[in-house]
Amino acid sequence: MIKVDVLLIGSGIMSATFATILKELNPKLKILIVERLDSSAKESSFGLNNAGTGHSGFCELNYNKEKAEIINQEFLQSELFWTFLIKKGYINNSFINTVPHISFVSGKEKVEFLKSRYELLKTSSLFNDMEFSTDFNVIKSWIPLVMEGRDTNELVAATKVNRGKDVDFGNLTNQLINHLREIGVRIKYNTEVSDLKKIGDKWVIDCKPENTKQIQAKYIFNGAGGYAINILQKSGIKKANGYAGFPVSGEWLICNNPNIVKKHNAKVYGKANIGTPPMSVPHLDTRVINGKKCLLFGPYAGATTKFLKTGKDSDFFKSIRFNNIVSLVKAGIKNIPLTKYLITEVMKNEDKKFESLKDFYPNANKKDWFLEKAGQRVQVINNGVIEFGTEVVVSEDKTFFTILGASPGASTAVSILSEMIEKNMGMSLNTLIPNFSDNPKDNVELFENIKKEISILEN
Repeated sequence: MIKVDVLLIGSGIMSATFATILKELNPKLKILIVERLDSSAKESSFGLNNAGTGHSGFCELNYNKEKAEIINQEFLQSELFWTFLIKKGYINNSFINTVPHISFVSGKEKVEFLKSRYELLKTSSLFNDMEFSTDFNVIKSWIPLVMEGRDTNELVAATKVNRGKDVDFGNLTNQLINHLREIGVRIKYNTEVSDLKKIGDKWVIDCKPENTKQIQAKYIFNGAGGYAINILQKSGIKKANGYAGFPVSGEWLICNNPNIVKKHNAKVYGKANIGTPPMSVPHLDTRVINGKKCLLFGPYAGATTKFLKTGKDSDFFKSIRFNNIVSLVKAGIKNIPLTKYLITEVMKNEDKKFESLKDFYPNANKKDWFLEKAGQRVQVINNGVIEFGTEVVVSEDKTFFTILGASPGASTAVSILSEMIEKNMGMSLNTLIPNFSDNPKDNVELFENIKKEISILEN
């Protein structure tokens, strides 16, 4: 039997971040990571499987002011932690690039909405450098691809923040994993958790393949991405009751033509249509993945029963339990618009998907773009309610931690995990990182100091 203090399930950005924080706060902890694939960051953390947006509330129009401030503060905490790691020499800044974050809308109602949102956000220190314009030529100078070929009489508006970020979470994850291995954290690849149970004050974990040794751990962190629901159910903790997962696949349209790519340097988010879920927000993004720049447009959702890209068609059906079937039925009844949206998306052929791109980029040429599968996301259902954010589930005895859901998960991982560690394990990053938990939304001087501190991340 392998005996450790902490077992982490999955080796994506969540587990890599969790283990890094733990080892900084308590270097003596014995930590083991198990991963069902043959290397790290192959699922949701891999570059093309996520939007790469450093979510800051700058361009996400489904966030009201309060939510935007919260998300912005949480991303600042990620930036402070990454800065801390770079200064320690654990990682470098090749995973992050400065890319303006822009919201773009057209039509009288949406223009008025964006202006109102801008005026609200500008009252916060966190958004004091946001720009707003309804001038066609000004917006064209910001996002020429979006404006070229568009009717100059069209009523348009945009907001812009120049210090937005594009994050290659696959790069970051692998840097963190390499550092963890250097400081003694063990990682077992091709190892899948098959069962787990609490015996006394320890967890005992069985794994596949069958000849794998049992693992004994005081704490378990369940960061298994889409499979986190399955692991949560196996744990038998009371708080697992009522939780279910609804899988959604995704696709991007991708452009690698350097002549097109060089004309666009922004993440441009639109506004979801009435009755469609937050996941349907269209965006045209500059991405830098493994050092190579490209453009992504999407996301296009699809129906699936897999919980991971490398999962099985039976994943969803195996997740149905007596304690969550009522929750699933309730969610289905309450979310008929989501069902209609997914059916519409599934029915779209490549030509229809390209038409959506042309709404954003009128002069787009089909020969410059190709479809690529994005990551699987599993929307969390909690007692009949679909949760569109990131959900934390902690056992009553504070020894079993689970992260569920999707966006803005990776961007706000540091905040989510550090808070979880502080509340349940009694350790705090405040002891290591100045201003980590300070909220600068009403303090311009503090905000400027934090911006100077994290300027090491600028690329």
